[in-house]
Amino acid sequence: VQPGKLAGRLLKAVPAALDRPMLQPEPSVWLGGQRHRPGLLLALLALLGIAWAEVQPLQVPEQAPTPQALSRKESFLVLSLHNRLRSQVQPPAANMRRMDWSESLAQLAEARAALCGTPAQSLAPVPRTISQVGWNVQLLPMGLASFVEVVSLWFAEGQRYSHADAECAYNATCTHYTQLAWATSSLLGCGRHLCSLGQATMEAFVCAYSPGGNWEVNGKTIAPYKQGAWCSLCTARVSGCFKAWDHAGGLCEVPRNPCRVSCRNHGYLNVSTCHCHCPPGYTGKYCQVRCSVQCVHGRFREEECSCICDVGYGGARCATKVHFPFHICDLRIDGDCFAVSSEADTYYGAKMKCQAKGGVLAQIESQKVQDILAFYLGRLETTNEVTGSDFETRNFWIGLTYKPSKDTFRWTTGEHQSFTSFAFGQPDNQGFSNCVELQASAAFNWNDQRCKTRNRYICQFAQEHISRWDPGP
Repeated sequence: VQPGKLAGRLLKAVPAALDRPMLQPEPSVWLGGQRHRPGLLLALLALLGIAWAEVQPLQVPEQAPTPQALSRKESFLVLSLHNRLRSQVQPPAANMRRMDWSESLAQLAEARAALCGTPAQSLAPVPRTISQVGWNVQLLPMGLASFVEVVSLWFAEGQRYSHADAECAYNATCTHYTQLAWATSSLLGCGRHLCSLGQATMEAFVCAYSPGGNWEVNGKTIAPYKQGAWCSLCTARVSGCFKAWDHAGGLCEVPRNPCRVSCRNHGYLNVSTCHCHCPPGYTGKYCQVRCSVQCVHGRFREEECSCICDVGYGGARCATKVHFPFHICDLRIDGDCFAVSSEADTYYGAKMKCQAKGGVLAQIESQKVQDILAFYLGRLETTNEVTGSDFETRNFWIGLTYKPSKDTFRWTTGEHQSFTSFAFGQPDNQGFSNCVELQASAAFNWNDQRCKTRNRYICQFAQEHISRWDPGP
C-alpha cells in the first residue's frame, strides 16, 4: 500500500469532518505507559496544511460495542504483511525474527482497541505465558483505511528513521515503525474496534507484540535490529532462516527439522533429543512399526514391536511350530549352529527370517566367535561362494541394535552387549544408524548401519534350543 494514496483519501475525508470535533490520533503506548510523539496520521494531516481543531476528551460510550475480532483471513494478511515488511528493512537485518500469530495477544489487542484511546491501565493483567508486550495504536475515521493499509503506514515511518544514528527525524514519529521492525519481537496479535465518540465514528487499530520493543538507554531508544547479512546473527534457538517467495531477506526462525528426522504415523519429533514420540500402537525410531502383535508362544518386545519366540516356535507371532533340522549349519562353535544366508534383506527382515527358522540373528559375545566368523566370511569373499544381485553391500547383519531409550547397544534377545568388536572410528551414527553389521572392508569388525540397508545375514541356533527341539512326526 502506498502511503501517498492513503493521504489522498485523508484529504477527501477531512472537509466532511471539519463540522464535528476532530479526534487527535492516540500516540503509540509502550511498556510502562510512556507516551511518544503523535502518530503518522497527525504528520500527514500537518503536511496537508490542515489546522487541528480543539478536541474533546475521548469518551467511551456507557455500552461499548463488543470488541471486533479479525477474521482468519485478515489475521493471516496482517501477519504476512508484518513478516514481509520485516524482511524489507534497510539496511538489512542480521537478527530479524519471523513472527507468529498469538490468539492471546489478539484478545489483548481487541480489549485495548475497545478502550477507544483511553489509557490502558484498565486492561486486564497480561497472561504469565506472554513475556512483555509492546503496542502499536492508531485511531482513524471509520472506513478510511483497512488494517493492511494502517500497517503499511506504520512501516512508512521508517523513511524518517536513521538506523545508523538510531534516531527519528526532527518532529517526526517513528515509534510505530521501530516496534514493527523490532528484531526480537516474535509473537503478534491485532484487533480493532468501532468507537462512537460524540457524532464521530472512529476506528481503533491495535497490534500487540511480544516480546515488546522500543527500549530506552539514557533516554534514547536503541536501534530495533542489528545490521548485517540476513540471518547471519540468528541465535542457536532460532538458527533457521525463513524466506517466503515475496520476502526480500530472511527471517530467523526455529529450524523446522534440525534433526533431519521425519516421524511417521503422527509421531511427535522432540527437536532437542531428535527422538520420535510415537502415538499408541506404533513404535520404532520413526514410529514406522505398528504395534498390534500378539505373541502366541513368546514374549513381546515393545522397543522393536516384535515377538521373541519360545524355543521351537517361529514366525511373526511365534505361532508356527519349527521342526528340526530346518536349517543347515555352516559353522558350529561351542555347540551353537551358525547359518550364513545366501540372500539379502533389511535388518528387521533378516531378524524375522532367522526367527521363522527357530533362531536369532547371531549374537557374538566372545573374541573366539568373532575370530572364527571373520575368518569364515573372509573365505566366502575370496571363493565367491555367496553371490546375488540383491546385495547392497558385502556386509552381514548380526543381532545387535542401538536402543535410544537406554542409550546403549542391546542384542535382539534383550541382553546387554558386553563384548565389542567395532571397527576403528565406529560406531559413528552416520545417518542415524542403529543396526550393526560385520563390515567386509574392516576385516568383518562391526559397523553401525541404517537398518533398511539390504545385507546378507547370519542366523544362530543355540545348543539349548537344538536340544529341546521337537523333531515332530
